[in-house]
Amino acid sequence: MISRLLTNIGELFTNDPTLGDETPVGRLHDAALILDDERVLWVGRATDAPEADERYDARGAAVIPGFVDSHTHLIFSGERSDEFEARMAGERYDGGGIVRTVAATRAASDNQLRQESGARVAALRAGGVTTVEVKSGYALDVDGEARLVELAGEITDEVTFLGAHVVPPEFVTDRDAYVALVAGEMMTRCDSAKWTDVFCDVGAFDLDEARTVLEAGRANGHELRLHANQIADIGAVALAVEMDCASVDHCTHLSDADVERLSASSTVATLLPGADFSTRSPYPSGRRLVDAGVSVALATDCNPGTSYVTSMSFVIALAVREMGLSVDEAVFAATRGGASALRRDDIGHLAVGARSDLVVLNAPRAAHLAYRPGSNLIREVWRGGADVHRRFG
Repeated sequence: MISRLLTNIGELFTNDPTLGDETPVGRLHDAALILDDERVLWVGRATDAPEADERYDARGAAVIPGFVDSHTHLIFSGERSDEFEARMAGERYDGGGIVRTVAATRAASDNQLRQESGARVAALRAGGVTTVEVKSGYALDVDGEARLVELAGEITDEVTFLGAHVVPPEFVTDRDAYVALVAGEMMTRCDSAKWTDVFCDVGAFDLDEARTVLEAGRANGHELRLHANQIADIGAVALAVEMDCASVDHCTHLSDADVERLSASSTVATLLPGADFSTRSPYPSGRRLVDAGVSVALATDCNPGTSYVTSMSFVIALAVREMGLSVDEAVFAATRGGASALRRDDIGHLAVGARSDLVVLNAPRAAHLAYRPGSNLIREVWRGGADVHRRFG
């Protein structure tokens, strides 16, 4: 297997606190990496680097781990820009537009969904995402959800079954029957998914319904995650911690008790500032969570209704400007934090043994990701040790 030396790195974020400046991002200056097609083999100062088969010059650029986008809804058809315009004019988000996407997605062919989701994946990759989670949830019937899980599996191993997104129109008068369908036949048909998720909030599923689906997911061999507290606090964070969900996502409305629960648990709080931006919702305080010792992740929540975002750089800039995170904390949350939200220890960092997924920035410091919002600063994306995207020469 060919070894590659990436040297002349101006600033390297390893996300290993035993390296470099011994902060959580493990910052090294004038650094180098050696990697092969699978793993990081060596990391340290450029002057100490051993020989490798090939040599690449970073020309003083910053290098960070590849972004880990742990919350997306990439497989859908249609768009809902009119809803965005209505919210910007003052209309309140209530989750009701999901059924419009369900109708469009049900009507789309497999090839159409592949092409449309493929374009979104390409945008994420070009923006530095090297690992992505993808949910179902825009079919809400047995055959349709099984189809979306299968299509998601063509993109990633991190596939989430989200049959409990909202109750579809044909079941609005018999919610119990729909919950039973999700927890029964639909779950069985979607058993190739790794995760089960539920939208537990006002207008979606209540605590008892969410518990039923999560317990069925666990019995089906799935790991668990939860949409919670986006619209209101109905006690969903407590349920996520009780059920040992890997991640509880949105967290827009958190009580002090919720923060305490999260800090004492292994459940990651995944913040989705793109959704708060698009819905004109209050931004949760990332500063409050980090200071309390909560593990925090950042993700795009790419979806057609409330966060049509494919830029993790934009997410980082929002987290710094609106959520009180430092740049170091935001980059860590978008990399190693996302890995924790997927319960992965092989990605999101660049210590020896990690997957060789990294981003070379067109900037000397990672701070430029927030300092220059709206700029595409991704020069190269290496995934599995290969240069899979190059924007700048």
